[in-house]
Amino acid sequence: ILAHLVLQLPCRAGASCEGCGRGPLDTMSVGFIGAGQLAFALAKGFTAAGILAAHKIMASSPDMDLATVSALRKMGVNLTPHNKETVQHSDVLFLAVKPHIIPFILDEIGADIEDRHIVVSCAAGVTISSIEKKLMAFQPAPKVIRCMTNTPVVVREGATVYATGTHAQVEDGRLLEQLMGSVGFCTEVEEDLIDAVTGLSGSGPAYGAAKMLLDSEQHPGQLKDNVCSPGGATIHALHVLESGGFRSLLIKAVEASCIRTRELQSMADQEKVSPAAIKKTVLDKVKLDSPPEAPSGHSKLLPRSLAPAGKKD
Repeated sequence: ILAHLVLQLPCRAGASCEGCGRGPLDTMSVGFIGAGQLAFALAKGFTAAGILAAHKIMASSPDMDLATVSALRKMGVNLTPHNKETVQHSDVLFLAVKPHIIPFILDEIGADIEDRHIVVSCAAGVTISSIEKKLMAFQPAPKVIRCMTNTPVVVREGATVYATGTHAQVEDGRLLEQLMGSVGFCTEVEEDLIDAVTGLSGSGPAYGAAKMLLDSEQHPGQLKDNVCSPGGATIHALHVLESGGFRSLLIKAVEASCIRTRELQSMADQEKVSPAAIKKTVLDKVKLDSPPEAPSGHSKLLPRSLAPAGKKD
């Protein structure tokens, strides 16, 4: 998965891509069912990239008092409490709601889905087939795409993978790739890889975190909370890290490094030790702190926690 992702490059907005002939979305409109953090991040990213004007975007939410709704309104995005209205005014429709809400949303908007619509689900764990099955009660060949992205799209540093459904055409996938490629990295994968990529993509904000801190003017804790949907995959991953003492370990590691750096600097100041000697001191200490080498002809045993599965001491 990693090799496949790393070897791809995003298609940035602005000029057409020579290989695929993509250009700006002059005639397209985009809608979001849900006006939370993901809808805000994507809308802000799309407008910042210049690929969409704010007035070509509509988002719906039953709660019009959300902070993200207010932020979208300030951007010039069209807002409505009615999901059907968003469907009627959109060509590309993002389902940006919690996974357990998807079936109810599809029942509500299914009758309004037309041939022109590309339905893009951003809900973790919801399969293309389950969405197609729901929509086919209203539309014989719904065009469905499943994607997984992350919040650094807000500063055009996101990571997105997608898979196309049974009735989605090649050009539908390219259209989504043009959109998502304007706000970061985007590539197509097989659907059975998306769940595996969810962990990678969910961790992806780390790669855009520095830029988000500089551009968003938000506290790091707020940025962390923005990617943690209640009951979602990311918050469960963070729970495991916290349970294992990750934060404490990270703080101690930084403190230890800082203290040792000051010790070495003091040595250099007082004894005028050369940088090369300081480097040698560190390497010698690492060797002293390391476990002794196994006798020649015998392989060194790994600790149980590091031993490959199936290996025994």
